[in-house]
Amino acid sequence: MNRNILIIIGVICVVLMIALVFNLKKIAILESKVKKVNTSISGLLTQAKEAEAKGDLLSAKSAYQKLVSDFASSEQVANWQKKNEELNIRLIFSPAITPKSVRYEIKPGDTLTKIAREFKTTPELIQKSNALVDDKILPGRKIKVWNAPFSIVVNKSQNTLMLKSEEEVIKTYSVSTGANNSTPNGNFKIVNKIINPTWFKAGAVVPADSPENILGSRWMGFDLAGYGIHGTTEPQNIGKQVTQGCVRMSNPEVEELYIIVPTGTEVTVVD
Repeated sequence: MNRNILIIIGVICVVLMIALVFNLKKIAILESKVKKVNTSISGLLTQAKEAEAKGDLLSAKSAYQKLVSDFASSEQVANWQKKNEELNIRLIFSPAITPKSVRYEIKPGDTLTKIAREFKTTPELIQKSNALVDDKILPGRKIKVWNAPFSIVVNKSQNTLMLKSEEEVIKTYSVSTGANNSTPNGNFKIVNKIINPTWFKAGAVVPADSPENILGSRWMGFDLAGYGIHGTTEPQNIGKQVTQGCVRMSNPEVEELYIIVPTGTEVTVVD
């Protein structure tokens, strides 16, 4: 009997030892994988920061994009995406040629407006991305011109506005949308753009410089009368459903968007 008990105890010990060795190997493999992932993340972050320090924004953006795609489950992914979007805007406003822009040689008779119309962009974006002090241009000079279409998607439930170029998300902005779901769903186009707009509200005309002018510093009107994207005098309400149906942005961000998107830009509003 005692011998049988000893045999059983011995078998149990062997099984436990095998299980322990197996688990130790499993832990070692997991630790190796974690170490490899952390090394990859660290390497890509170093690559991104070094590229940005050298002014190579395209390479920095590529590194952040790889971080987002390869390590989507990381708790840092939101920060990487935000950095990627920051680089997107810096690239758009910089003279660096990207896959979505061209180097254009100014011809006699050209104006910024004429060039912008030809490439379906804005005069303001051409001026800013080429560091032009005004709208005067000289034939023979080569300038950067963005030539890929932009589009906008407004999500009412999340109170976000997503700026896209083709299928790429350029930047996501926090916005205010209509109270009681009053922002209409659908597909629209921006048909007019106004700097420092006057607010024509029921029974009153509110000038641009009035603190009561809720439109803020910019207006981009839809092909649906009375609706559009504009700034605000109430930045504390950004991110809430408080408007009469329009999409409100902070003034600095609506001014940024105003420079980028031309009339004709498609806007999709969804729940």
